[in-house]
Amino acid sequence: MWPDHWPTITRRIATSTDTALTAVRDETVPVFDDALAELVTLPYEQVTAVHAGMLRELLEELHPDGLTGEDVQTVLERALRNGMRWLPSLQPDAVVAVLTGTLGVHDDEAPKVRPGDYLTAGLLVLADLLAARTSAPGPYLRRAVAEIERAETVEMP
Repeated sequence: MWPDHWPTITRRIATSTDTALTAVRDETVPVFDDALAELVTLPYEQVTAVHAGMLRELLEELHPDGLTGEDVQTVLERALRNGMRWLPSLQPDAVVAVLTGTLGVHDDEAPKVRPGDYLTAGLLVLADLLAARTSAPGPYLRRAVAEIERAETVEMP
């Protein structure tokens, strides 16, 4: 399913992310928990880099004229409302951290979010944006990984 040249960890990130996003769409807690458990065992920075790349692309596609505070608020509310319905352990602060982190806004005084909570929130926001775009995650996963690969091969001056 994933390109053969991808490292094993990258393929595991993609497979677990895809599985988790399908579980969010279907509201299947055991499948989501298993996929999340796998993602938590993988390098956190790599997982979040892939997810952030996907989030940025989806936000840009859904808001080609720019993202307003109202747009962010809408995504936040929708992701929380949908997520809390079937995943009551969802941490609202984690959803805020995902959105602000993706947008490059950091609050040094904000409480630290546990990696599992952050990944959960990120997956719920991703699933929400994919649903709004009526798209499958595969192409976004591929492009996020390709962008990371491209960035890693660019030489610094």
